Amino acid sequence: MQILSNILAFLVAAGVVIFVHEAGHYVAAKLFRVRVLTFSLGFGKRIWGFRKGDTDYRISVIPLGGYVSFAGQDPTSRTDDPAAFLNHPRWQRVLILLAGPAMNVVLAVLLVAAVFMIGTDLPNPRDIPNEIGQVMEGSPAEAAGLEAGDRIVAIDGEEVTDWRQVTMWVLTSPEQPITVEFERGGERRTTTLVPREIPKYELGEAGIFPAAPPRIRAVNRGSPAERAGLRYGDAPLLVAGRPIATVEDFQAAIEPNAGREIEVVVDRLGQRLELRLVPEEVDGRGLAGVVIGPFHFQRFGPLEALRQSVRYNLDTTTEIFAFIGKIFERRISAQSALGGPIEIAAISGAAARTGFTELILFMGLISLNLFILNMLPVPVLDGGQIVILLVESTLRRDLSVRIKERMIQVGLVLIVLLMGMALYFDLMKNLPIG
Repeated sequence: MQILSNILAFLVAAGVVIFVHEAGHYVAAKLFRVRVLTFSLGFGKRIWGFRKGDTDYRISVIPLGGYVSFAGQDPTSRTDDPAAFLNHPRWQRVLILLAGPAMNVVLAVLLVAAVFMIGTDLPNPRDIPNEIGQVMEGSPAEAAGLEAGDRIVAIDGEEVTDWRQVTMWVLTSPEQPITVEFERGGERRTTTLVPREIPKYELGEAGIFPAAPPRIRAVNRGSPAERAGLRYGDAPLLVAGRPIATVEDFQAAIEPNAGREIEVVVDRLGQRLELRLVPEEVDGRGLAGVVIGPFHFQRFGPLEALRQSVRYNLDTTTEIFAFIGKIFERRISAQSALGGPIEIAAISGAAARTGFTELILFMGLISLNLFILNMLPVPVLDGGQIVILLVESTLRRDLSVRIKERMIQVGLVLIVLLMGMALYFDLMKNLPIG
C-alpha cells in the first residue's frame, strides 16, 4: 500500500511540475508562431492522446520527464517553412528555451506562497535564532560540551546568524570535526563538534535543536483544548499566570490544575488572545489534549506570502548550490545530494501521507530543482541549448552541424551517466542491499 501511495504521489508531483515546464515552452513557441508538433508527458511509446491542429498532445509510457517538439528543430534538415523553429531569430529561440525553466520558478514561488497562506511550520526557517534550545542525551553536541541556552556565533571561522546556517554546517560535515564558537553567560567559548553520520544519506547530525517557542501542533477532537478554542499554530504565552518558554513549562502549568478553570493567553498570528481552559484529569494529572512542540508556525496574506516565498526559494537555491559545492570539496558524497525516481517517489509518498501542504511544498522543491537541472550548460538541456545560441550570436554565425552533433552526443552521455548514478544511489538508499 505504501509503495502504491509513493507511486501515485510521484506521478502527481512529477506530472504537475513537468506539465508546467513543457507548457512554458509551448506557450512561448505559440507566441512566436513556431509550429508545435508534439506536447508529451513522458518519453517513449505513446499510450494516450489526441491531435488538435498541428500538435499531438500525448502521454507516453515512461513518466520520467516530457518534451515539446517543434517543426524544423533538426539542424540537419533545414526548411524554408517560416513556422520552423530554426528559422526564427536566435533571441526568440532563447526565450522559448528559457520559458520552460522560468515557469518552474514561477510554479515554485506560487506553490510555496500557497503554503504560506494556508499556514505551515517550515523546517529551520531563517528567522529562527542561533540559540540552542535542546541538546539530546548522548549526542555529539553533548559530547562537545554544548548546552541549552548557548548561542552559536561562528563555525570554522565563519559567522553564524541563524539556525539555517547551523543546520547546513552540521548536515555537510558527517564524521568531520568542526570548530564551534559559542556564547554562554556573556563569555565566548570554543569547542570541537563531530556530527555523526546518518548512514542512509551520508549527512551529519549533532543532536541539537533551536530555541523556538512551543506552539500547538495538533488539538485532539473533543478535548478540553478544543472546547477552550485552542488551534493549530497557537503559541501559549501564559498558562494560569505562568510564563511559557518551553514545552516543560506548559506541562508544569497544566498538570496540577485538573478540573479547575485556568486562563491561557496565546499568540495567534500576532494577536494576543485570552482563553479559558479546564484540563481533564487522567491518572491524577491535568491534560489539555494537545500536541505541543517547538516549531516556527507562519501564515501570511497574499502579497506577504509571495514575498516570503521568493525569499524562501532564493534561500533554498543558495543551499542547493552550497550542497553541490560541498560535494566538490569532498565534505559530503554525491549520494547525499543526488536522488532519482525511487527516492523522489519515496519522499513524495511520505509528504502526501503527512499532509496536503507538505506535498505542495515538496512539489515546489522539485520544480525549483528542475529549473536548476535544466539550466545546466549541457547541450541536450535547455541551458546548454541557450549557451550554444549565445555563442552563435557572439560569432554571428551558426556552428557547424557536425560540431552540434558532437556536443549533443557528449551531453547525452553526461545525462545517461547522471541518471545512472541517481538510480544507483536510489537502490543503495531504498533497497535492503548487503
